[in-house]
Amino acid sequence: MELTLILTAALSGGFIGAVLGFIGAGGAMVTVPILFYLFDFTPVAATTAALAVVFLAAAAGLGPKFKSKDVLVKEAITIWALGLVTNMGLGLIVEKISDQIILIGFSLVLLGAAYSMLKAPIQDSPEKKMPVWALILLSLTIGALTGLFGIGGGFLAIPVLVLFFHTPQNKAAGTSLLIIALNCLTALAAKYSLWSEINWSYPALISLTAVVVARLSSKKAAKTPTVHLKRGFAVLLIGLASFTILTQL
Repeated sequence: MELTLILTAALSGGFIGAVLGFIGAGGAMVTVPILFYLFDFTPVAATTAALAVVFLAAAAGLGPKFKSKDVLVKEAITIWALGLVTNMGLGLIVEKISDQIILIGFSLVLLGAAYSMLKAPIQDSPEKKMPVWALILLSLTIGALTGLFGIGGGFLAIPVLVLFFHTPQNKAAGTSLLIIALNCLTALAAKYSLWSEINWSYPALISLTAVVVARLSSKKAAKTPTVHLKRGFAVLLIGLASFTILTQL
């Protein structure tokens, strides 16, 4: 491995881990562009390798969340289980979709994620139970995003839990990490046939630093205001999405 790329991988992993630890979402949204633009991965290889990176980082960030009781386990497992149909189904056919469609679709998802992070959360509202129809729709959508684009779906789960069902921000972020971990692991297993085509050296290094930073930042997240972090991250996502769309069109 080249020294420059080793340093790039280490810094990238630290950034990914910080995003997941502090925000509870967005890891794959930067992992895929990093692998595609900086390490010359194909779109399918990037979305597949990103699943492994984000799974490990999200799993590492879960420890502190479980200790602080900020994970709604039943809700997370339910969302993951309901989304298996779209997650594994689309993951099995992603090889047949053109790179341009994957990249443009991924970019549109980034714009949607940026919008969701710019919305102000509802404050001081009692928690509400999610209706069955909303739970199913959310689960299938998150599963589809994971299967197609290697995205764990935290950016969608967090605003839905906070804005519409008044889940406290810390619980929403913790629950999101569990959803991300389960979804990424499932999608990675569905793409088993692609594993041998990927150079895992750099994703492994990215994962290592992401795991360390995600665990450290997850411990600090409850005491750290994340409003400005989310806004800054949203601007980054808009820039990445715009650049990708322009290069593909």
